[in-house]
Amino acid sequence: MNSPTPAIVTQDAVRRLPRTALWLLCLAYVLPGFIGRAPWRSADITAFGVMAELASGSTEWLTPSFLGHPLEIDALLPYWLGAWAMKLAPSWLDADFAARIPFIGLLALTLAAVWHGIYYLARSPNAQPVAFAFGGEALTPDYARAVGDGGLLAFIATLGLAQLSHETTPALAQLCFTALSFYAVAALPERRWMPLAALVVGLLGLALSGAPTLAVLFGAGSALILGFDHANTPQDDPQRQRRILSIALLSGLTALSALLATILGLWHWRLELPTPNWDTWHGLISLLLWFTWPAWPLVFWTLWRWRRQLLNRHMSRHLSLPLWFVLVTLTTTLFTPAADRALLLALPAVATLAAFALPTFQRSVSALIDWFTLLFFTGCALVIWVVWLSMQTGFPAKPAANVARLLPGFEPKFVILPFVFALLGTLAWGWLVQWRAGRHRSALWKSLVLPAGGAALCWLLLTTLCMPLIDYARSYAPLVNRIEALTPSAPCIETFGLQPGLSAAFALHSQIKLKPADQKASCPWLLVDQDALITLPTVIKMSQWTLHRTLGHPRAGEEDVVLYQRVSSAQATGS
Repeated sequence: MNSPTPAIVTQDAVRRLPRTALWLLCLAYVLPGFIGRAPWRSADITAFGVMAELASGSTEWLTPSFLGHPLEIDALLPYWLGAWAMKLAPSWLDADFAARIPFIGLLALTLAAVWHGIYYLARSPNAQPVAFAFGGEALTPDYARAVGDGGLLAFIATLGLAQLSHETTPALAQLCFTALSFYAVAALPERRWMPLAALVVGLLGLALSGAPTLAVLFGAGSALILGFDHANTPQDDPQRQRRILSIALLSGLTALSALLATILGLWHWRLELPTPNWDTWHGLISLLLWFTWPAWPLVFWTLWRWRRQLLNRHMSRHLSLPLWFVLVTLTTTLFTPAADRALLLALPAVATLAAFALPTFQRSVSALIDWFTLLFFTGCALVIWVVWLSMQTGFPAKPAANVARLLPGFEPKFVILPFVFALLGTLAWGWLVQWRAGRHRSALWKSLVLPAGGAALCWLLLTTLCMPLIDYARSYAPLVNRIEALTPSAPCIETFGLQPGLSAAFALHSQIKLKPADQKASCPWLLVDQDALITLPTVIKMSQWTLHRTLGHPRAGEEDVVLYQRVSSAQATGS
């Protein structure tokens, strides 16, 4: 006899994950990466530049630009949030950190929305475990909570989430609004006001964050899924009227999102067909595999074990909804130049599908996950500690030598507070491994405790012990400092063809004013992007300038700039 569901779960297996531990894990994942750093290249610092322009009134709120250049992403709301935070922040708070405060809230809201979305999908009738002949199967609320815990752990464990979710860019806002929309559709058949509020914020937020097409596709597809789900419910179901209302509200808000994007002129297509060669497809496949690790093997396991419900013409909502979100975002990933930022929006749905693999696991599979995760993340943590120790003490010598070769000019410093947090995180990891290896009752979410804890540990170590190193490699501050050292006491520098991020970095890290290069400007120095040298003679008279130096970021292989000095200034310096 074939079981109607592959989930076989006892009540003993859905015991509650301690909320204090879950909150601490989320806190340890959210805060590191937002604190104690400069804006990173290039999307992070560019977004900060737009927010600073808005906060100072240098650009229009409905048509923001940066130094007169149009934005790559036609977003409004993410820049508004950062600008409002900068205007409201006290004067003693750094402007770049003030801009990150709302984004800390967006990431925390994302985690909450992912958990609640999975929770309500796990409550759907077709997602329930097998009913035992003599009772003892998991109760619906406890089962849904355990699956939600496992899904949130899978979400935190995905490797691609770490960096992009800690940048102040429209990508994080889109992730948050995608998660809110996902939660709203999952919960609408059972709840009304909170999902409705989340749906309004989610779909309209997507439209205002540079993704109106995704808002329409998510909304329209979700309405169809709820419609099919409604058609399969019995006539005497007390939730039928609520389902009809949910479909109507979802359709209306989808249309409203499209209308809002049209009024504000946010419909701009920037699609690129993937190049039909092996290198392109190899890169996309590699991105998909590492970005969604370790969730994607669990996703395939879910699709295999729940295949009877997938092939059924009445496919369950707990499978069809995340599959639709994954399909939309994967398609977007193929046709957008920012593939990683598009794939980021698939992670809530990927974590949901991974969560539904947990009720079908055998003990041997769970043990395999535990051992692999233990070796992988313990090894990564050990490498981070060894590199840090080498930079601080010179032993072992090779890691410090590699850092000096790759990042010339970097000087490591010992800071007590990050070291304390890193040490506490490492001790917590040791306790977690000991707990997982102990003999106690099995829980549904146990297989993902080590992946989530290991991902949080490595992110914590990177953003505490290695934050100065990462900041030096990923920020424009070293390049700005080198230019300042070559242009002492310069009141201004003319620029031509600079990357927007470097221009924003001057506003943050330097008192030197940048002015566009033209015949009217009279700055003693000229800074030009090396790729723009060909068109430079069409803007200025080269006879007025003398080449001073070509320089770039200390990190090898990054963008180079060329520094010129005005002839009169050079002669004055020489005399």
